[in-house]
Amino acid sequence: MGSGVREQRASLTQGEVLPLASSSQSEDMKRTQSILNSLFSGALAGAVAKTAVAPLDRTKIIFQVSSNRFSAKEAYRLIYRTYLKDGFFSLWRGNSATMVRVIPYAAIQFCAHEQYKRLLGGYYGFQGKALPPVPRLLAGSMAGTTAAMLTYPLDMVRARMAVTPKEMYSNILHVFVRISREEGMKTLYRGFTPTILGVVPYAGLSFFTYETLKKLHAEHSGRSQPYSFERLAFGACAGLIGQSASYPLDVVRRRMQTAGVTGHTYGTILGTMREIVSEEGVVQGLYKGLSMNWVKGPIAVGISFTTFDLTQILLRKLHQMGYIQ
Repeated sequence: MGSGVREQRASLTQGEVLPLASSSQSEDMKRTQSILNSLFSGALAGAVAKTAVAPLDRTKIIFQVSSNRFSAKEAYRLIYRTYLKDGFFSLWRGNSATMVRVIPYAAIQFCAHEQYKRLLGGYYGFQGKALPPVPRLLAGSMAGTTAAMLTYPLDMVRARMAVTPKEMYSNILHVFVRISREEGMKTLYRGFTPTILGVVPYAGLSFFTYETLKKLHAEHSGRSQPYSFERLAFGACAGLIGQSASYPLDVVRRRMQTAGVTGHTYGTILGTMREIVSEEGVVQGLYKGLSMNWVKGPIAVGISFTTFDLTQILLRKLHQMGYIQ
C-alpha cells in the first residue's frame, strides 16, 4: 500500500513538472522561430531592395569618390555610356559583392532590431507594444551598429568593385586577396569610424520614422496593419530622413574606402572632410549625389521595410497553417 502511495505521488509530481518543462520548451521554440523568421525576412528584404536600385547605387558611388561635379544629366550620361561600352548587365557590376554584404547585413539588422525591441520593451515595461520615442530610436541605432560591425569588410569590397574596371578585380575573393597583399589587412577596415558614426543616425532615424508612422497610422485608421502601398510610403519617408541626416559621412566613408585606387591618401574623418570641402565645396563635395539618393534611397528603404513586413506576415500564416514548423 505504501508502495502504491509513493507511485501515485511520483506520478502526480511527474504530471505537475512535465507541463512546466513543456511550456518552457515551447517558449524557446517560439523565440528561435521568431529569430529565424527575422533573419530570413531581413535577408530577402535587403536582396530585393538593393537589386532594384543597383544601377543608381553604382552611379552614386562613382560620383562620390571622384572630383567631377554631379548633376542628373551627368548621372544619366554615365549610366548610358556604361550601358553602351560594357552592356546592360554592367550596370549591376559589383552587385554580387553587394549581395554578399547586404544579405547578412540586412538579416542581422532586422533580426537585431526585433530583439532589441523585445529587450527594451521588457526593460521599459512595453513588452508587445509600440516603444516610446527614445527606446524606439535606440533600437534602430543599435541594430544598425550591430550589423555594420559584423559585415564591414564586405562593404569595403563592394565599394572597390563598384569604382574599378572589371579587369582590375575579377571577383570578390580577388578583391580580398589583392587588398590584403598590396595594402594590408587594416585597409579592409578603412572608413570604419565614419561608417559607424553614419549608421547610428541613419538606422536610428529610419527605423524610428517607419515604426512611428505605422503607430500613428494604426491610431488614426483603426487598422493594425497598413496596406502595402502605405508601407512603401512610410519606408520611403524613413529612407529620405535617415539618408539625408547621415549623407556627408557616407561620402567620407566612400572616399576612405577607395583611396587605394583613386590616388588619394585620406587619413582621418576630419582631414577627409577638410580636403573634400577645400577642393569641391560643401554642397558639391559632402552632398555630392544626394539628389540621386533622394530617388534611390526612399525606393530602396520602402521596398526593404515592406518586403520584411510582408514576409514576416506570410511566414506567420504558414506556421499557423502547419506548412512550416
